[in-house]
Amino acid sequence: MTDTATGSSPAHAVSSHNPQRTGPIVTREDATSTQGRVLTALCRAVVRPLLHLLTYLYALPWPLGLVNMLARFVVIPPRGTHRRSVRLQNCRAEVVRARGVGTVDGSGRAILYLHGGAFLTCGPNTHARIVATLSREAGAPVLSVDYRMMPKSPVDAAVQDSLDGYRWLLDQGYGPERIAVAGDSAGGYLAFMVALSLLKEGQQPPAAIAALSPLTEVDPAGKLNHPNARTDAMFTRRSAVVLQRLMQKAAARVAVDGIVGPLVEPTKEDLSHMPPTLIHASSSEALLRDAEVMADRLAAAGTEVQLKSWAGQVHVFQAAERFVPEARRSLNEIGAFIREQTEA
Repeated sequence: MTDTATGSSPAHAVSSHNPQRTGPIVTREDATSTQGRVLTALCRAVVRPLLHLLTYLYALPWPLGLVNMLARFVVIPPRGTHRRSVRLQNCRAEVVRARGVGTVDGSGRAILYLHGGAFLTCGPNTHARIVATLSREAGAPVLSVDYRMMPKSPVDAAVQDSLDGYRWLLDQGYGPERIAVAGDSAGGYLAFMVALSLLKEGQQPPAAIAALSPLTEVDPAGKLNHPNARTDAMFTRRSAVVLQRLMQKAAARVAVDGIVGPLVEPTKEDLSHMPPTLIHASSSEALLRDAEVMADRLAAAGTEVQLKSWAGQVHVFQAAERFVPEARRSLNEIGAFIREQTEA
């Protein structure tokens, strides 16, 4: 890592290309609000033990789809948010517009958002507030994709659904230079895979990627050896091991001649010509390791990339933007970054 700075720094102020740069621009927000500390303490006391228990019970037929269904009544987007369901080839998606944001008509900019949830759970409802806030901060409609998930479908299906979402925006009249792809956790993995898949097909990638605590390495070894494996407020070391196991099991469903293809890791792909990227993560979460490696690899490939870590926060703390001021600042910076990268 290079160019380390301490304190708050607007994302749009550090995205200029520097051909001499050999590393990502790294900043850190050291101040932690009382709300952020309370959220971290609650997650450590309640969420972490529960998620750890589930790593031993993951083989049971849990009704994981209920999480997104129930979230419709719990996660309330800001007043004035407009939501409209659309149908993609193999899944549904939702167009989300904050108050004052124009319709999906091919003018201005647009965002493709890919939710997290370990490829197992969550959806447009659980992430409605993040998506609506991002729509407001970027001044753009957002397509939130309810992609197919494990255990019924492999991660490749989620990648394909994400690409279908991107192409849906193209069909509405948005050019690649006016589309940003954003995602958190597993959705961050998908955001990178969308750009990589387009490049492999010889197509123009989106204008920018914004990743919130992204998963970029399926192999848990790096995370397990990182100091944050013990400081993460939500996930224990076993979580990364079980996730890899579940991804491998789901991939085995589509074996060709009995051979299961390798699980793709964005950090190991050819990252040449990737779009400008902004990554935000907690400074104490296990996935900071994934964020750091991805930022380093992108920078080495010549991509403009900024990594910002936030002290005292939890994994995807932006979901608590209603209560945690750092979450609001993070989404504001991401919105500013998207605005700048998608200017006509």
